[in-house]
Amino acid sequence: MLAHIRFHSRIIGALFMRETITRYGREGLGFLWLIGEPLIFCLGVMGLWTLIKPEYEHGIRIAPFVMTGYMCLLMLRHVVSHSLNALQANVGLMHHRAVKPLHIYISRVLIEFTGSTIAFVVLYAILFALGVVNLPNNVLLLYSGWLILFWFSTGLAITFSALSLQFEVIERIVPVFMYLMIPLSGAFLMVDWLPAAYQKYYLMIPMPHTIEMVRSATFGEFVPTHYNPAYPAAWAAVLTFVGLVLLANVRRHVDVE
Repeated sequence: MLAHIRFHSRIIGALFMRETITRYGREGLGFLWLIGEPLIFCLGVMGLWTLIKPEYEHGIRIAPFVMTGYMCLLMLRHVVSHSLNALQANVGLMHHRAVKPLHIYISRVLIEFTGSTIAFVVLYAILFALGVVNLPNNVLLLYSGWLILFWFSTGLAITFSALSLQFEVIERIVPVFMYLMIPLSGAFLMVDWLPAAYQKYYLMIPMPHTIEMVRSATFGEFVPTHYNPAYPAAWAAVLTFVGLVLLANVRRHVDVE
């Protein structure tokens, strides 16, 4: 069993390094762009919101509010977007019998997870040093929200990617879906800000639960949050299962000649 895990880990690790070097190169900042890209995006949005908004929104400081929401949204978008054509971009690797489609997708999502996670930690440390945010009130809840979001993003990415190999229209639908997630994800609002009658309907979307978990851990009990960890986890499990089933027969839809 351990030998089996090590074998697949080596393949994923090699693909991880190959993709990172291919995307960012060996010169200049290289690998640091993996962290720098989401960092720059989030700093830009935080700076813009700080300029056009008051310091506090509904009693919450605007900078950590934007950070917790936008970094979650950014991870979702990057995991899904960079996975969509992962197999087509690495079709030559399919000549190697040891390399499976799942290896390629796992290496891609891990790249985005690594970059987003480190960027989130760096941003949090900067805001903490500036006295804008305190240490997390519940580290386990913060980890749980972030990891469930990553699991959900991965399941969604594999499902969309497998479908795109069979239906070209999926490549047109995914960008629209990503734009719709900007207002629907909960990145730029909190569930408690909505009228009580609409909150239960909004919480039918899985992603706001994970962001509310991250914000609950960041802001503490004095900021009302609404979430159920089991709900997005169930969505993640179903999406992962569906994606893996679709991926099982994906080779016949890819030209490896």
